[in-house]
Amino acid sequence: MKKLPMLRTLLVGMLAFSVFALGGCGSSETNGDGMSTLAKAKEKGTVTVGFANEKPYAYKTADGELTGEAVEIARAVLKELGINEMQGELTEFASLIPGLQAKRFDMVTAGMFITPDRAEQVSFANPEYSIGEAIAVKKGNPLDLHSYEDIAKHGTAKVAVPGGAIEYDYLVASGVPKDRIVTVPDMPAALAALQAGRADVITATGPSIQATLDTANDPNLERVMDFTQPVIDGESVRGYGATAFRHEDSDFREAFNAELQKLKESGDLLKILESFGFTEQELPGDITVQDIIK
Repeated sequence: MKKLPMLRTLLVGMLAFSVFALGGCGSSETNGDGMSTLAKAKEKGTVTVGFANEKPYAYKTADGELTGEAVEIARAVLKELGINEMQGELTEFASLIPGLQAKRFDMVTAGMFITPDRAEQVSFANPEYSIGEAIAVKKGNPLDLHSYEDIAKHGTAKVAVPGGAIEYDYLVASGVPKDRIVTVPDMPAALAALQAGRADVITATGPSIQATLDTANDPNLERVMDFTQPVIDGESVRGYGATAFRHEDSDFREAFNAELQKLKESGDLLKILESFGFTEQELPGDITVQDIIK
């Protein structure tokens, strides 16, 4: 019985050591030195971002400059947070989330679409852009087409789309007969079909349609700006892209969101998007990440 005090002392000591050891690891919101990712980035004035070298979202120019829609939005936000330098870590797209989790970089600026599956692995900021489908027609929209349903109901309207594109399936699901879908090799061929009258309308994602029209610079063509997005199997096909953070970096994400909202309200977000071929049609509106993943 005389050994009990010694045993009790030993157990207390082991417990104290365990608490000390666990406390030394820091919480999930801090780095090993006890600082959060945001605090460390502010202290150093720099942050490392993962990107996949994909235009127009994030890529390096011929002279090695890191730029792109997602990069420049992040740059504007980070500047307001006192972080003036951005180092890019080129990564295959499929490795961006694993790389973020492994702390190879502090955030992902790749225009990554927000999806429920991805949101289980990373913490997305609110969307900075949206992408849906778009159509282009002859000047003045002579057939009055504003949706895939309009194309289906018109009776004779022909639509050109690159073979293998998802838009073909969307058109069929929207009721457009297959014999009125003109399959072409690529977007330049779709454009040529519209210009030659072999098609009355062409379709692709918004940025693709805009880039095609900008390249053509044809005053006889126009994008239908009040296009209604298709709903397939009860779901909108519009996607939303955002910057991604680790789950534990919630303070970084919230600080980013606050500055992103200011960019939206000032109109500067649209200016950045426009410099990479986006239009007002690609603004995210008031949609939040929670609206998308719920």
